[in-house]
Amino acid sequence: MFHWARTNVVATWPPLALYAATLGVLLLGVLIGIGLWKRRGNRSVAQRLGALAERLGVANGDDGGKVEQALTFLEEVTGAATTAVNESTANAERLRRSLEVLSVGLVLCDEAGAVVYRNANAEELMSSRYGDALAAQAVTEVLSEGWKFGAAERTLDLYGPPRRTLQLRATVIGDGIRPLGVLAIIEDISERKRLEDIRRDFIANVSHELKTPMGALGLLAETLQYERDPAIALRLTERIHSEAFRVNRIIEDLLDLSRLESEGQPAREPIPVGLFVAEAAERMRTAAEQRGIRITIVEPPAPMLVTGDRRQLVSAIHALLENAVTYSPDGGLITITTERGESTNDDGAYGIARIAVSDQGVGIPARDLERIFERFYRVDQGRSRQTGGTGLGLSIVRHVAQNHGGNVSVVSREGEGSTFILELPLTIA
Repeated sequence: MFHWARTNVVATWPPLALYAATLGVLLLGVLIGIGLWKRRGNRSVAQRLGALAERLGVANGDDGGKVEQALTFLEEVTGAATTAVNESTANAERLRRSLEVLSVGLVLCDEAGAVVYRNANAEELMSSRYGDALAAQAVTEVLSEGWKFGAAERTLDLYGPPRRTLQLRATVIGDGIRPLGVLAIIEDISERKRLEDIRRDFIANVSHELKTPMGALGLLAETLQYERDPAIALRLTERIHSEAFRVNRIIEDLLDLSRLESEGQPAREPIPVGLFVAEAAERMRTAAEQRGIRITIVEPPAPMLVTGDRRQLVSAIHALLENAVTYSPDGGLITITTERGESTNDDGAYGIARIAVSDQGVGIPARDLERIFERFYRVDQGRSRQTGGTGLGLSIVRHVAQNHGGNVSVVSREGEGSTFILELPLTIA
């Protein structure tokens, strides 16, 4: 019964416009009569206009007076009808414009199943190369179900590219006496679904990450309770300390990540790039020296300033250095270079500070490059367990970059080391 037709939107006149058109035809006939009366002196025309005046309730008088009064009355009616038609047209245009700017797609069918209106968003949501036929079929089906049952709803996954999820809802509309048609609402819920998936995965990952060390703490404490050998008791105590430190690291990183997401735009102040880079390197130097790893900073030719939150920026560079130390061999070298670059956006080109942290470590497999900035994602699960990594460091770097209007990327080949690049907009002097 219902079908998706790729035709132009059908414009329907409101009933008031039809009444006005009918009255216009009547007035045209009256004017023709007046012309004939004036030009030919047709007495019968004057008599008919006089009769019209009487039927319209105009006061009696001579024939000429009746005609004038009838014309005056018709002019008033014509003016009122014209005003009503203009207002109706303006209201219809206002409604159409309002529907066009909605963030959802609308498809309206009459009681015969013909599409009488669809807004631009409905066309856009269904215009993907591979999803068009599926979306059109789904809209047709949900319209039919809505007409049959009064309401209908379904969710459609389009695998793209790009991958999208559409929610379709249909409901019958009427005037309180009879149904006049059915309206389908098409909403793109891809982003909402993605955020729900992230939240669900995040809760599952947090539960898993905390469950493992907490379970280990319980077992170690229970074993230590009955252990009488001092050497074994010492090793158990060290393991308990290590697991407790790991739990504390996870909680601290979770709090940092939560704070970064809630803060959004950080407190703004001009900060020299060399200042927060040096501070982060100093905080990491002790851990690096324990494994004989050298951290070298290559200073830029000229000082550079970025505007942002110093604590967040230090945290981001520290997370990159910590990752580099974790995956570098003993005695390796980590190099931090800073250079001036350029990027573009809708407003044109602007300067950026490009901070690169390079290591000589194990590198990252190509299959993992797109996922390493996800929360709790680890390339090497076993190595991360040994080093106490939380899997949140690179996610924190990404959020800091986003909060400062920047970007973070990685260049890496397995077995040849990695280079993480943090780009931040330079302060305009």
